[in-house]
Amino acid sequence: MVTGASGFLGSHCLAPLVERGFDVLALYHERTPREVPGVRWVRGDIMNREAMRSIFNEHKPKGLLHLAWFVEPGKLISDPSNLAWAAASLDLVRAFREGGGERCTISGSCYEYDWRFGYCVEDVTPCEPDTLYGAAKDGLRRTFLSYCNVSGLSGSWGRAFFMYGPRENPARLVSSIIISLLKGSSAKSSHGLQVRDYLHVQDVADGMVALFASQARGAYNIAANSATTIREIVELLGTITGRGDLLQIGALPARANDAPLVLGDGRRMLNESGWKPRLTLEAGLSATVDWWRAHLNGREG
Repeated sequence: MVTGASGFLGSHCLAPLVERGFDVLALYHERTPREVPGVRWVRGDIMNREAMRSIFNEHKPKGLLHLAWFVEPGKLISDPSNLAWAAASLDLVRAFREGGGERCTISGSCYEYDWRFGYCVEDVTPCEPDTLYGAAKDGLRRTFLSYCNVSGLSGSWGRAFFMYGPRENPARLVSSIIISLLKGSSAKSSHGLQVRDYLHVQDVADGMVALFASQARGAYNIAANSATTIREIVELLGTITGRGDLLQIGALPARANDAPLVLGDGRRMLNESGWKPRLTLEAGLSATVDWWRAHLNGREG
């Protein structure tokens, strides 16, 4: 079972799961799901404990890839609903295990780390988040992995870093810049000197699926191992679209507490799952521009 299966990350995990031979049951709540060969859809609400227990009792999945969460841009890091999502996730995992579940992978976040260190390495960099979102994810990870130890559930935690790609929320950085450029509007950004670890969403999805399929246990970074400034991304989008003249770098203020460097170390994932990113930044951004161009012209859902 995949939760959040119609969302940004979840929708990109379905085909890789099918390709690996899994029988996939995709959970959705409100967003109308896209047809994916080999995937069965079921409607459910993670916040409804009894309804989820009924779904587990009916379908009896042996594996769970839990990706659903509140991710609205501008509200994600401080919204109180993070508390409800953490609590609902724990209920979900317990119901899954008590229903006969055997293997569970949950998506975490680089927001769990203390960004003052810049370089994020599992079991080295402290997990001392300074946002409610990061704290909720960190608390869920600790409780989930401890529950795995006492219940016998095989569990892993994939820490995603910064994503972009098709079907991303239009308000997020990469999508907002692309949309503005394709529409011939000014594309505003901050100074862009922040260094980040960006991956195309399909690479992140492939990493989540590889982690789930690997039977590895514990927390793993799903990271590019590549330092990129926001300015580089914005300027590359200007080049790809041929509308660099519309870029207004520095027109927006940077967040007061914005960390100058957030970079993940993905060596543990490579060693234990065999996964590494396939797309270069230029290739990934070019594919994303192509998708948005088709989408804005009504040719892509």
